[in-house]
Amino acid sequence: MTERARSLPEILRRRQTAPPQRPEPPEGLPPGRIVQVPGRGEFLVRDTGGEGPVVLLLHGWMVTADTNWITMYGPLADAGYRVIALDHRGHGRGMRSPEPFRLAACAEDAAAVLRSEGIDRALVAGYSMGGPIACLLARDHRDLVDGVVLCATAPDWQEPRMRRAWKAMALLRFQLGVFGDSAWRSWLRRMGLPDTPATSWAAGELSRGNALDIAEAGRELGRYDARPWLASLGVPAAVIVTADDDLVPPRKQRELAALLNAPVHEVPGRHTAVTLQAQPFAVALREALAEVAAARVGG
Repeated sequence: MTERARSLPEILRRRQTAPPQRPEPPEGLPPGRIVQVPGRGEFLVRDTGGEGPVVLLLHGWMVTADTNWITMYGPLADAGYRVIALDHRGHGRGMRSPEPFRLAACAEDAAAVLRSEGIDRALVAGYSMGGPIACLLARDHRDLVDGVVLCATAPDWQEPRMRRAWKAMALLRFQLGVFGDSAWRSWLRRMGLPDTPATSWAAGELSRGNALDIAEAGRELGRYDARPWLASLGVPAAVIVTADDDLVPPRKQRELAALLNAPVHEVPGRHTAVTLQAQPFAVALREALAEVAAARVGG
């Protein structure tokens, strides 16, 4: 795969002459397939294939694996990794369950997918909500995890400022969910993106989530506090700090790094840096993954 690191707007601006009502995925998506895990359910899994070290990508709240990580699939595959990603339960094409959304259940889902695919060890990168899921996966399935890279995330979401920011995001998500694809297309237009098959695809992806699960996921983040146990996580870690983040304060991201005694890689941008500052983010992510892999071997 030769896909360079591009921002999401650059990717979505392709094929601008096609009608918006015919959504078409942008180039660069790895092959996807349904993985059935007995006793657990079905999962749509993206997999670049190859014989390289496995990197499992865990996406953030309200979005999907593709809308979160589309700019990173190519750069990681080009670096020699086998990249795997899945949608969390209640998000995108993720599993629908009658059980309330729980971060620990998402970690169990990820572990079940890795085991069903015959993957013994993986590096795990978690973005925003994917960070707590990565930490829970490493804590509860240490035999599967060679190291974690935690991006734009925090050890807890207890501070009043953070709670207010995430409540505002939840209200926005509800409003966009009520009005469906058209609302998401309008939001993408306000970002400066034209109506194209690719932006129609993105709007459809963003509207797939189950509103109740996503609302509960926001409440779960508000309950999450890993500070009592992070220091004993026991796997190599690195932290990517989004320097201008308006949802997860950079000082909380650095607090996470301090608790893990983990190196920090700082990138410019707000909470959407993985998509809007894709080039520097890809550099930081590759460096962080190499760092935790080397620490595992050295340890």
